[in-house]
Amino acid sequence: MNTVVGAGAGIAVQGAQIPSVSIVIPAYNEENAVVPTVRQVGEILDAAGISHEIIVVNDGSKDNTAAQAKTVCANVIDFPHNGGYGRALKAGIAVSRAPLVAIIDADGTYPASALPEMIGMAAYNDMVVGDRGMAMKGVPLIRKPAKWILNSLASHLAQHKITDLNSGLRVFRKDSLELFLHLLPNAFSFTTTITLCMLASGLRVSYLPIEYGKRVGQSKIKPRDFFKFMMLVFRLTVYFQPLRVFLPIGLALFVMGVGKAIYDVYLDNFSETAVFGILGAIMVWSLGLLADMIARLQIKPKEAPK
Repeated sequence: MNTVVGAGAGIAVQGAQIPSVSIVIPAYNEENAVVPTVRQVGEILDAAGISHEIIVVNDGSKDNTAAQAKTVCANVIDFPHNGGYGRALKAGIAVSRAPLVAIIDADGTYPASALPEMIGMAAYNDMVVGDRGMAMKGVPLIRKPAKWILNSLASHLAQHKITDLNSGLRVFRKDSLELFLHLLPNAFSFTTTITLCMLASGLRVSYLPIEYGKRVGQSKIKPRDFFKFMMLVFRLTVYFQPLRVFLPIGLALFVMGVGKAIYDVYLDNFSETAVFGILGAIMVWSLGLLADMIARLQIKPKEAPK
């Protein structure tokens, strides 16, 4: 499998030239946009003197996406069936050779012009995210409230302001990304998952404001995916920071139990409901502490970027 490597100085290893960054472009039914996207990425990185390889992953497209991609990119992974956005990204990451990995959608919504600055920021960050901002001009109006709710919930549970939870323009340090590959799903929630994984693990994440354009073709995200994203946020929070879920639930049970006990004493009729509330709080807190100990054992510490 051949790879297109752009201009600029790479890293020489055993006589081979390793690029500075691998650009992974997932594509599903993007025959009208994939060629301009690949060309724009290559031209911008060449102009910046950044050595690179471009990897296009055709995720079982039913149109001519694969054929179009092969006219401008020598490294095309061609899946016969659609397996999901996350699977496409993981496939591209698996064959990437550079110490940095960038992802960008093939639909023309994300500005490739932001890549050089984001790549520079990756020198002192584990992940750099292209922040579309609250306006997100290219996002349909009906989806904006759902995105705001999802971002707000994730920021609250992660105890970190997340300005864009699922942006598709990112640059990663590959060694940091590989810590969580086993947790990353095959679906659209790939970007949401990696955001929460890195923030909950204390890794360095920065945001760079970008201009989000109007996409070419149809969006692949459905309204029902909102509820899947919400459940994912809760699951990852329990996995990495369980006390942020268990403590509030236990506190609510404790307050209800104590409140009911005071009310029962006032009526001189102490009921089992108050006891159940207090005991329930103790059980939930105990489970939370146990889950927190397990989470700390699971999460591997990582050295800060040098």
